[in-house]
Amino acid sequence: MKRSVIGTVVALASMAVLTSAMLPLRSHLSIATTALILVVPVVVGVVIGGFIAGVVSVIAGFLVYDFYFIPPYLTLWVGAPQNWAALGVYAVVMLPVARVVAGMNAARARERRQGREIRQLFELSDLLVEDKPLDALLSVIVTALADVFSSRQVALFLPTAGRLEIAASAGDPITREQLRRVLPAPGMPAGTAAQSHERGDLLVLALTAAGRPVGLLVLSGEAAATHEREPLLLFANQIALAVERAQLREQALRARLTEEMARLAKTLVAAVAHDLRAPLASIKASSSTLSDTGLEISAAARQRLAGLIDVQADRLAELVTNLLDMSRIQAGVLEPRRTVAPLAELVATVAGDLAPAMRAHPVHIDVPDDLPPIDADLVLISRVLTNLVENAIRHGPKNTPISIRAAQTAPGTIELSVTDHGPGVSPDRRNEVFGLFARRESDTGAGLGLTIAKTFIEAHGQRIWVEDAPEGGARFCFTLPVAAQLPEESRLAADSHH
Repeated sequence: MKRSVIGTVVALASMAVLTSAMLPLRSHLSIATTALILVVPVVVGVVIGGFIAGVVSVIAGFLVYDFYFIPPYLTLWVGAPQNWAALGVYAVVMLPVARVVAGMNAARARERRQGREIRQLFELSDLLVEDKPLDALLSVIVTALADVFSSRQVALFLPTAGRLEIAASAGDPITREQLRRVLPAPGMPAGTAAQSHERGDLLVLALTAAGRPVGLLVLSGEAAATHEREPLLLFANQIALAVERAQLREQALRARLTEEMARLAKTLVAAVAHDLRAPLASIKASSSTLSDTGLEISAAARQRLAGLIDVQADRLAELVTNLLDMSRIQAGVLEPRRTVAPLAELVATVAGDLAPAMRAHPVHIDVPDDLPPIDADLVLISRVLTNLVENAIRHGPKNTPISIRAAQTAPGTIELSVTDHGPGVSPDRRNEVFGLFARRESDTGAGLGLTIAKTFIEAHGQRIWVEDAPEGGARFCFTLPVAAQLPEESRLAADSHH
């Protein structure tokens, strides 16, 4: 209606302008020429306002033509028969012209609208095929529909626990009264129909995929014009398929996650059970022997049994510590608490703690005292170094040396390495050894130490790797960040250099 009014006003205004321009030249213009000129306002009215505006323009043009340009002037009386013929031809011709122009204009508008809808459908289709989580996908859907169809209200309902609930919405919220009209009555099944239908000022579209109900799509009434029903249904089919695909993907992901967690739990239980059984059996056998008063045991045998209990207790403590470290990692609460400290002191402390376990291995420590201090979590780095040394003890043959060396390889990092003379690590397993529960068949550990070491080092933004040792065996290396020098320290260092 608004469009028709605007077209009529523009047509009448243009007719007034043309009439004012032609009146001074009326005596020089033929009746046919005047009729042709008055065609222009009619075409303008039809193009802008449609057929109704064109009809009004034809009537106004007929009156202006008769009143101002058909003798006698300034009267509606038509004198000569040829003038009647001119007026009749004008009226008879202009009405079909208005109809044809209006039809062409409507066809162009329809083509533009369909082209826009096709482009929007392709754009929405691209969005729907993207690998998005379900929540993000639903938000994209309702936002795109609100933009495409200029809808004040868009809501997408999905079944939850046997009831349809709003999963995503855009624009004005759905009122309680609208919900009552859209959703089934209490006690009725929350099904979805196979066709679209109107509920008051809302259009409800069923979302089905392969005949299975997926949900409901609700749009406000202005988006439900007759010419837009077909693309809306096409949108609904695309949306139903995308939503079902996202739901199936999430279900598959949950199933895989559950399966993976079950596998990890099974592996963890098996690994822990294996690693607990051996030291507990040794401790139990040794302690039972020592506590049996009926047995005569020499002092040397008692010492060996006590030492065995001590070693196996250390193994249990190591396993429990690694499990606690893994629980911190899995819980996502691992956050390095950095401290500035000399690396030589940290290495000396770890070597001292591990001295009983390294009795069968000569230890070579090469950590220069003039290395700059590190900026790291000393507890975490101590665990890294401990795990690497214990790994070297486990895989190095008895009486073979273990080397711990450090050097500054770059201005901001120090490289620390632990070298053993064991079987080494083949190139194809150098990434695998840092994986969870990765171990050889003959390994006695739970396969957690290297995983924990890698996680702790990466938490500092550094890297850890394994390479071949020059004289055989494996060398595990990792980098540590150097503490930033204070301005006063930089000045003192420069003075000392000079």
